Amino acid sequence: MTESATSPDDFAATAQDGAQKKGARQAPVLAADGRPLKASLNRALRAQKMRALMLIAPLLIFILVTFVAPIADMLFRSVENQIVSETFPRTVMSLEEWDTDGLPGEDTYAALTYDFVEAAERRLHTRVGSRLNYETTGMSSIFRKSGRDVGDVGEAYADQFIALDPAWEDPATWVTLLGSQDWLRDQAEWTADATEARSADMVFDISEPRFALATAPRVLLPETADAYRSFAQTIADVDQDSPTSEEPWNSVYLALYRDLMRTDAATIAAYDGPGRDLLVAADAAVDGFEAVDLQALYAEMDDGWVEMPIWETFEAFSDPYTAGYFLAAVDLQLTPDGIEAQPENQRVYILLFQRTIFMSLMIMGMCVLLGYPIAFLLSNLSMRASNLLLILVLLPFWTSLLVRTSAWKVLLQQEGVINDILVWIGLVADNDRLALINNQFGTIIAMTHILLPFMILPLYSVMKTIPPTYVRAAKSLGATNWTAFWRVYFPQSIPGIGAGCILVFILSIGYYITPELVGGRTGTFISNRIAFHISTSLNWGLAAALGSILLALVLALYWVYDRIVGIDNVKLG
Repeated sequence: MTESATSPDDFAATAQDGAQKKGARQAPVLAADGRPLKASLNRALRAQKMRALMLIAPLLIFILVTFVAPIADMLFRSVENQIVSETFPRTVMSLEEWDTDGLPGEDTYAALTYDFVEAAERRLHTRVGSRLNYETTGMSSIFRKSGRDVGDVGEAYADQFIALDPAWEDPATWVTLLGSQDWLRDQAEWTADATEARSADMVFDISEPRFALATAPRVLLPETADAYRSFAQTIADVDQDSPTSEEPWNSVYLALYRDLMRTDAATIAAYDGPGRDLLVAADAAVDGFEAVDLQALYAEMDDGWVEMPIWETFEAFSDPYTAGYFLAAVDLQLTPDGIEAQPENQRVYILLFQRTIFMSLMIMGMCVLLGYPIAFLLSNLSMRASNLLLILVLLPFWTSLLVRTSAWKVLLQQEGVINDILVWIGLVADNDRLALINNQFGTIIAMTHILLPFMILPLYSVMKTIPPTYVRAAKSLGATNWTAFWRVYFPQSIPGIGAGCILVFILSIGYYITPELVGGRTGTFISNRIAFHISTSLNWGLAAALGSILLALVLALYWVYDRIVGIDNVKLG
């Protein structure tokens, strides 16, 4: 009997061999360079992706710069409203506490003065007026007219302070009182260097130190410090001048008066910084100053400043971002009482959107009806004949758009060729000629002619790929010509119809040159209004909102088309 049992040593040897084989199986496979094969493959794949990315990078950058960035800028402009809050920040902050029951208080008119004087010096007040004029008519003229007189607000206080002590007229008094010690030291060094350079006829191109406020006056005289800082920075930026050589604006004296009237005498007396004696004397005298009614001063500039609409508009559009442009684009408006409809005689944009969609669909349908037979004929003729006719289809591309549109003006006008022919053959009376231009009919006719090649070319390219044997096979099986066409040929041409419809519809919905020339009052598109706001009224925010809505509308229609027809069925041959 042979021994079938295995000794413990044999078991141990077998287990050791199995462990070695398992370890060998688990050891990573190495590439030729000694790296693990998996890591080398991943590295090679990353390098391949980077090379592919570098190849498409120029095109990607081009798309980002010329397509994505303009759309993003348009979307931002449609809600951006920072000019009001950035140009009149004090006024906007003061209006946050306004209850809208009556005109704002004296504090708001003072804040308006500080902002308005600085904006007028920087020539920004007219831009704010233009922005608010989009919402309330007359705002632009109010801001323009007031900008000429707002610098005089506070002049009465300036005269009284200077009469009290002529030192208040000296620029050195103000820079010593309000300037920080570091700035005063840097300014003195800069002045000495500049003087030395001028005396030696040397070029001195070191910029003057920018004004910095001291801490103590900023706490003691907050309005004065803020108004003077605006003065110092504005004359440095706009006039390239120095506060050490310019007397402050009248609005600074207004701020000083208000600060001294608000601060108790003990606080002023406790101040021990530069100009203390002047401040103490002024504080003791301001109670006897002749007060000025700021509201009355603004009423003398323009009555609009003491009426509610200007302040309601100011308050409603003081946020950095607004929905006002989008509301106006759908014939609504933002009022202190909430969102309301525009007056009936100003509701134009919904009508323009409806007209744009309707006319674009009409143009697309006309192009399908006219383009399909032409494309069918081109695809079934001999190569020589189809090429010759195709040149005639492409011929309009070699002619200026303005020339083609102007030709339709000649043809369609009441004294034009078409009306003359109709009168000649007796279909139309000479005193009852047809109105074929400056209306929707003229726009549809002219744009159909212009966009027809964009329908024919996709149809032709798809029809050329349809094998004629399919139709012949259907006829050989007993189908009539109509059945063979409708059941066999037409379904295969649908991708070309889809491509042509998309091209024509998207092109027509954004057209504005042809409707502008032949559309008149009833044949213009929403794109004509967008162009008007960009080039004429300069209301870029409303133009951006209209463009954004138009973009959203096109995308929505594209989504509907994809659900009904299927974008995968669209082919160009």
